[in-house]
Amino acid sequence: MMIKQDVCDIDTPTGTMRCYLYRPDAEGQFSTIIFYSEIFQQTAPIARAAAMLAGHGFVVLVPEVFHELNPIGTVLAYDDAGKDKGNEDKFTKYLEHHDSDTQALVEFAHRQAFCTSHVGAMGVCIGGHLAYRAALNSDVVGAFCLYPTDIHSNTLPCNDGNDSLSRTADIQGELMLIFGKQDPHVSGEGRKVIYDKLSETGRLFSWQEVNGQHAFMRDEGDRYDPALALQMYQQAVAFFHRVLR
Repeated sequence: MMIKQDVCDIDTPTGTMRCYLYRPDAEGQFSTIIFYSEIFQQTAPIARAAAMLAGHGFVVLVPEVFHELNPIGTVLAYDDAGKDKGNEDKFTKYLEHHDSDTQALVEFAHRQAFCTSHVGAMGVCIGGHLAYRAALNSDVVGAFCLYPTDIHSNTLPCNDGNDSLSRTADIQGELMLIFGKQDPHVSGEGRKVIYDKLSETGRLFSWQEVNGQHAFMRDEGDRYDPALALQMYQQAVAFFHRVLR
């Protein structure tokens, strides 16, 4: 499908959040995917990924995940300075503020004439964690989480007992989690912690470990695996067509 793009500024309890909107250039209503970026916010690879999803018949919302901590429109570079700033932001923003961002995005989608009531979440790296976290929201019925970081280690700031791993039992929607076995950010032991918690709490989830490094989806840099990325896009599209029907 051909797509159209727009930019929206959404009010949240912690300030204005810039959001990039991608949707089919066609009449009708389409289900929504909230697509959470890496720590660098909406870079060119993230924009291309969002366009890919929208072209398969979804409204895709890409929020600036650290909107409180940067000027609107900030994009961090894939270099040491960008990585340092992104990680500083990651360890500054509380998960509760990500929760209120997700609620604002859900409410925004529900107000749009071109959106159905069905909302899912997808993300890469910290965005994979935020997609997992978004599934705590009862309006988010499915989450596709690519190499999510910091779930197993509980290293993101939050109120006591409100970390994402501890809250796993509160997830009602379906999850799909994908990890690279060569990803140094989430070791085999870390992956087992997440898998065991999902199993112990009886969540509805699918699990896949692939021969890939961290950020294998990012179509810039040495770790990009085009064949593996294509496989993941196909799986994500099939997953969302099913759970957001």
